Amino acid sequence: MTSQLYLDEHQIRRARAAAAAIADDVVTFISDKTTIAIERTVLRLYGLDGVDADYVPLPNVVVDHVHERGGLANGITRPFVNGLLQTGQSVQGLGEAVAAGQVDLLTLPGIRADGEPADDDAEAAIQVRARSLATAALERMRANRRRRDEYLTQLGEGPQPYVYVIVATGNIYEDVIQARAAARQGADIIAVIRSTGQSLIDYVPFGATTEGFGGTYATQENFRIMRAALDEVGAEVGRYIRLCNYCSGLCMPEIAAMGALERLDVMLNDALYGILFRDINMQRTLIDQHFSRMINAFAGVIINTGEDNYLTTADAVEAAHTVLASQFVNEQLALRSGLPAGQMGLGHAFEMNPDLEDGFLLEWAQALMAREIFADAPLKYMPPTKHMTGNIFRGHIQDAMFNLIGVATGQGIQLLGMMTEAIHTPLIHDRQLAIESARYIFHNARHLREEIQFAPEGRMVRRAQEVLGQAVELLDQMVGKGLFATLSEGLFADVRRSPTGGKGLRGVLERGPRYLNPVEEALRRELAIGGSR
Repeated sequence: MTSQLYLDEHQIRRARAAAAAIADDVVTFISDKTTIAIERTVLRLYGLDGVDADYVPLPNVVVDHVHERGGLANGITRPFVNGLLQTGQSVQGLGEAVAAGQVDLLTLPGIRADGEPADDDAEAAIQVRARSLATAALERMRANRRRRDEYLTQLGEGPQPYVYVIVATGNIYEDVIQARAAARQGADIIAVIRSTGQSLIDYVPFGATTEGFGGTYATQENFRIMRAALDEVGAEVGRYIRLCNYCSGLCMPEIAAMGALERLDVMLNDALYGILFRDINMQRTLIDQHFSRMINAFAGVIINTGEDNYLTTADAVEAAHTVLASQFVNEQLALRSGLPAGQMGLGHAFEMNPDLEDGFLLEWAQALMAREIFADAPLKYMPPTKHMTGNIFRGHIQDAMFNLIGVATGQGIQLLGMMTEAIHTPLIHDRQLAIESARYIFHNARHLREEIQFAPEGRMVRRAQEVLGQAVELLDQMVGKGLFATLSEGLFADVRRSPTGGKGLRGVLERGPRYLNPVEEALRRELAIGGSR
């Protein structure tokens, strides 16, 4: 389809070139670094799970055990796999033995105290076993991807925009009840909102949880419970139901791995959100994001990015170009992690002040502009929140206008607004009304986009071209400064962050000369992306 907004292709290419330079600069910076979360992720993919006597997750225990002794710079793989070879224990058994104080990984034969191999024969044995573990991990993720494809072939799914709704009771078993109800009402994607503040804790809780606040803890067992429930209700309604959760925060790659192992379909996976709105150190989160997106790419998971959140703090008219600029950067960062456009749920939102004259036209222009520029991405369109007042009748109309733009611009993922936004977490009947309204509008305006032409000199065309031009100017400025300096200056969401500030910087490590991570190596081969350095 030719541009309905008469967008300048030269400007779009210029924006992408600038974003590519920014992304390359980030990748260069992170390429010689790892984090404690990445190393914990490797252990989880090797099969380590569970907690110690104090309920500390075993991946944390083992990584901390090596890190505190100065042996983590070359990765967790060598000391841990050497431990497997020297003790003859299983992955789980060795983790439990380390936690019980029965094994010190850095005093075993085969490696030195700094984690370096003792000799070539020891290294060769470690490499063979480590690559076997990595291969098994990837095969488990590949099997889940095949299973999803089988379900989609057998059951099919709803048309885009996918009807995306949330459950957020804090109790995984109550979430299951609400999720099943939503699927029967017509939802295509169920997002289990994560408990408030989980992104700030540097470990992943274990097991099924029932006491989250404002949401339910993201744990592997909770993922398993919800996935099984949605498979069951999907068979009942004859439609595959996608499951969404969050792998942002200090445990970003770990949760991505857990999602891949339990066949999640969509993941909130955006570094900038954590930097801006959770004050997570930008170095830590950009390193973690790169590895987590490699996992999501291989697992066939659609990522959602967080540009929509910018407009909760910044003005939707004045800051529209920052949303577009961030989408360009996120696209390029995702490509460098091997993530194809078809898995990029780039975010934006319907957040104009409803008292603004022609605000609906500006919203339409913004959404259509994103669709035209990122033609192959299943864009994630977020509902009005900032200007919801508690007037449920006005709110329902705002959501209906949002839904009309969603279908009229071909959005991929539509998070439904609730008329009770700003009052309470949605109840089952709030969600049912939202789904009924969205399905009515999506069905009745399914091909509206094909029937419309816009005036070349009209308000919507001028607005889209203006925002694109401003985004290009911002990206050009960012090329000279780099992403870190841009974030320091508060150009996104009016929030300033420091490269050395925020939470989690202590978890960043320079990679040693013998760094070993066979999972990363295998993912790079499968995704056909360059080496780490």
